[in-house]
Amino acid sequence: MQRRTAHLPLHGGKAPSWLFERMHRMAGSIVQLIVEDAGPGEMLNRLADPLWFQAFGCVLGFDWHSSGLTTVTCGAVAEAYRRLGPDLGIHAAGGKGGASRKTPEQVARIADRRGLEGDKLIYASRMSAKVDSAAVQDGYQIYTHHFFFSDDNNWCVVQQGMNDANGYARRYHWLGSTLDSFVCEPHSGVMSPEAKTDRRGDAGTRRGGGKDGAAAADLFTSVTEPRAEKSADLLNMVAAEAERSRERSTELARVQPERLLREISAGPSLFMPRHHPVLPKDINPVRLGRVLRLAYERQPGDFEALLGTPGVGPSTIRSLALIAELVYGEPACRRDITKRWTPADPPTFSYAHGGKDGFPFPVDRTTYDRSISLLESAVRRARIDPQGKDQALFRLSGWLAGTRK
Repeated sequence: MQRRTAHLPLHGGKAPSWLFERMHRMAGSIVQLIVEDAGPGEMLNRLADPLWFQAFGCVLGFDWHSSGLTTVTCGAVAEAYRRLGPDLGIHAAGGKGGASRKTPEQVARIADRRGLEGDKLIYASRMSAKVDSAAVQDGYQIYTHHFFFSDDNNWCVVQQGMNDANGYARRYHWLGSTLDSFVCEPHSGVMSPEAKTDRRGDAGTRRGGGKDGAAAADLFTSVTEPRAEKSADLLNMVAAEAERSRERSTELARVQPERLLREISAGPSLFMPRHHPVLPKDINPVRLGRVLRLAYERQPGDFEALLGTPGVGPSTIRSLALIAELVYGEPACRRDITKRWTPADPPTFSYAHGGKDGFPFPVDRTTYDRSISLLESAVRRARIDPQGKDQALFRLSGWLAGTRK
């Protein structure tokens, strides 16, 4: 599975109606053109790429480094789907907060109409959310979940968690076409920004200096991101080195709950040795007993089945991992899921139409409307005359090249 992350500062507010009206029209046209040109699978590939996704949001005119870019960009694609339906080329479900919990029924409804593998798609949506909220405990609470899929049952997930302590959001991207396992090392492509406070020189060098280079460099000024950490507070049950911990946790879930609860109730010496800090809130024997009973009755065959058990959440997974560590000596993995990347290119795309908050300049509505008109015209030409779609795209690319001069 290809899975990557992006960090964004938590920002409040929302896109004004005049901007969002343009955003979903622009987003719909871009999605349609990519699907027409390269197929729905390529569109899902791009949504699963955090750098491309960030650039996409910048072209739509949202703040280049705001946490809101995720929800607004996904919302624009979802609104385009509501307006265009299957003509968009891909399907969209999910949303923020309570809307995210409606994802399964939305997927089921679309799958039923289109004759898709609804059960598999719903499972992918639920399991990706469960992994990022329970199996990976990195301090970011998932609050938005967007599920995109195609008529050939391919899918991708874009979801985001927030960390009030450091003031950042972390965005997770999943791509189903490269799925090997939901629970074993899905993080080979996981990245996060390198923590620096000034990238002025690097940005100017990458863009060749000059007026635009200096302005682009200014976008990076005073930007700080959280560093990846390794501590007892982190729990990464999908890392390769956590394989034995996953196996032992699953074995424990098949043990009679009364036996495990006796170990838990034996006293803090089991759960709170000097080298292993665990807060009391991490262990709730009453609730844990109910969940363990349910897991025991189901007798999960592997960690994925355990994770998919209703009611099994972060506390249960952490409890089983700690018991496995103390009983079997299999250490729980406390490596953060992220690696480093330097956000070099996405902010450049803010120069297409400007940004909501005026960076690098206020949204140019005239240019934005002209872009929408040209894109929608290109989509119409491509669909009316499939043989001439390359010419339509060529004319569009020629106009875009002219705007960059």
